[in-house]
Amino acid sequence: MRNIVITGASGGIGKAIAERLLLEGNKLSLGIRKPISLQGGRLDPKKSTNNILLNQYEATDKESIANWIDNTINSFGSIDTVIHCAGIFHKTSINFSEEEEYQIKELWETNVLGPWLLTRAVWKELQKKRNSRIITLVSMSGKRSKGSLAGYTATKFALMGLCQTIRNEGWDSGIRVTTISPSWVNTKMANEVNSIDKSQMTQPEDIASIVSNILKLPNSCIPFDISVNCNLEI
Repeated sequence: MRNIVITGASGGIGKAIAERLLLEGNKLSLGIRKPISLQGGRLDPKKSTNNILLNQYEATDKESIANWIDNTINSFGSIDTVIHCAGIFHKTSINFSEEEEYQIKELWETNVLGPWLLTRAVWKELQKKRNSRIITLVSMSGKRSKGSLAGYTATKFALMGLCQTIRNEGWDSGIRVTTISPSWVNTKMANEVNSIDKSQMTQPEDIASIVSNILKLPNSCIPFDISVNCNLEI
């Protein structure tokens, strides 16, 4: 059993991961913008009061991060796993308009700075263990560029680089880092994609299964990057 903090669990991949890990007996502390959005569902604390905490979380709000971590430690006693699933998507191209310039800042703050600040806030707690885990949902857009998604792709490349450095710095403390880089996943982000049928995309539950397996592996065989493709990449 692990004590896990997860971002982005209000929907999509993050929610699927949280539901899977809850069923497996882990304790989950979920950081989301609107905790009320999970009421009545599988992740409602009223249905599992001892294993779930809901916390108000804004990716770039240091106070909300500190409160979340303190609340988790006070309730669970420790934290040994962080799963970064929160992220945003904008179609910001190289030749963005003046009206679109704000999107670059939003992408950077949520997709890169958010995971960085949370990792920093929980770092000392992770170092207390010898088998802590950090799992980050990156994207195939963090490994190659297709189309004209300059803003999104730039932040995902930056996130991949950040995760490599986190791995370096945490290695001797037993902190193991894994990035998961899927292509199209059947979530809201892929609603407008018509080039591939939704049933042929990777499903959120597939990613949840990967995460579950990673958490069961010993330090000696933790993969750093897992690429997940539902279509052929050349």
